[in-house]
Amino acid sequence: MHTIDIVIFLLYLGGIVLFGSTFYNKNRSSETFTTGNKRIPTWVISMSIFATFVSSISYIALPGQAFLTNWNPFVFSLSLPVAAYMTVRFFVPLYRKVNSPSAYTYLELRFGSWAKYYASAMYLFTQLMRTGTILFLLALTLNIISGWDMVTVIIVTGLSVMIYAMLGGIQAVIWTDAIQGIILIAGAVVTLTVILFSMPEGPGQVFSIASENNKFSLGSFGTSLSESTFWVVLIYGLFINLQNFGIDQNYIQRYLTASSDKEAKRSALWGGLIYIPVSMLFLFIGTALFSYYKVNTGMLPDNFQADRILPFFIVHNLPAGLKGILIASIFAAGMSTISTSVNSSSTVILNDYFKKKTSPERKEKSEMMILYISSFIFSIVAIGIAVAMIGVQSVLEAWWKLASVFSGGMLGLFLLGFFTEKAGNKAAVAGVVLGILVIGWMSLSRVLFKDTDMQYLASPFHSYLSIVFGTMTIFITGFGIGSTVDFIRNNKRKKLSDIHLNNSNS
Repeated sequence: MHTIDIVIFLLYLGGIVLFGSTFYNKNRSSETFTTGNKRIPTWVISMSIFATFVSSISYIALPGQAFLTNWNPFVFSLSLPVAAYMTVRFFVPLYRKVNSPSAYTYLELRFGSWAKYYASAMYLFTQLMRTGTILFLLALTLNIISGWDMVTVIIVTGLSVMIYAMLGGIQAVIWTDAIQGIILIAGAVVTLTVILFSMPEGPGQVFSIASENNKFSLGSFGTSLSESTFWVVLIYGLFINLQNFGIDQNYIQRYLTASSDKEAKRSALWGGLIYIPVSMLFLFIGTALFSYYKVNTGMLPDNFQADRILPFFIVHNLPAGLKGILIASIFAAGMSTISTSVNSSSTVILNDYFKKKTSPERKEKSEMMILYISSFIFSIVAIGIAVAMIGVQSVLEAWWKLASVFSGGMLGLFLLGFFTEKAGNKAAVAGVVLGILVIGWMSLSRVLFKDTDMQYLASPFHSYLSIVFGTMTIFITGFGIGSTVDFIRNNKRKKLSDIHLNNSNS
């Protein structure tokens, strides 16, 4: 890295921390820390939702997938309008009505404390893994580009985000998210522009080479359920995006920072839809890089990993200055997601585990202390996970897969509670247990039974469908048991009523 690149990156990092920390004086109560007194502008919330949705994983992985294969991942984005509509139509009004900073208060009201503790614990577990993974990937990217020590990058990045997330609360997180969202889009646009005008025959050559190699394909339209066909990715995207926008604390907390129901709905809608053109931008970068290296043969080393294509291009093809901007944009994508996880996780810890236990006399001070301590502990643990991933990625990947198994039951539980009245506590428990077993079988069976005599027990379905089948299992089981119990009870009441009527007549 050139000196100017280092200066640009450090200015970005320092500027974000300083800007986020300026909200400290406005952040003197738990309500301000978690909901920002419901005074944050709509466009800022929308950009924050978008920036939360995009992480460094998307920034690096989408170009890599498009470079290696085609635009099949874009089908995931095509499900966003449906998910956004359902969020605006059903979920936003629900959470605004419940009016709790925690998304999981609704589950407690609907099914009891066990549902709240299950969902919140799985959320915290998943966020720790996600934050650790993003910190690791940011450090890996900077290590590839600059050679900087990964442990140092992880610690500095994690502590930087922790500082402004702790000091500034949700206001700092949402405003810095909005800025980082703008930076990451600008960085992607700059990258694509450089690639297009680096082609020997001009930008049009990117399209001609990509078309000849079928790089704009959305995937197979076949009916196979074991491959990532158009239909498999579409239905997977619908369920994942419903989970993100409908039940994820990271998003729901933002709906509560809007000044009215109307503004909350508008924020949710635009926050989701912005991702569609931006995902096209990321994928087009990967496609353009394919065309670029198709023309410039011999520039890529042998056995090159596709998910490192963007960092490789930044290192070898961008001039001084632009490198720093691109690194800042990649970090913007990651830091926005990390800061969201820190604030949202501390909000869940306070509201789901300590809110009712705080002393009435020292309520505000106690709640702020819990928010600060939980933010600190969450950040330190996430940093530890990221450092651990440097040496034992395989173990932590298994941990991540295990977390996805347990958290996969959350969407089905929410849908069961919202769309059915007959499903009670026991029906919900039965549905969740069976749903988790289905998700676990679909996610882990190929690994567990690989190279054994029991391969026939492995799931024949694509792993994308685990959340689809798991959610449907929870909903159908809960609804079925609830309806059956309700039918039996009504039957008993009718018989008792008939007996009482006959006795009266006699």
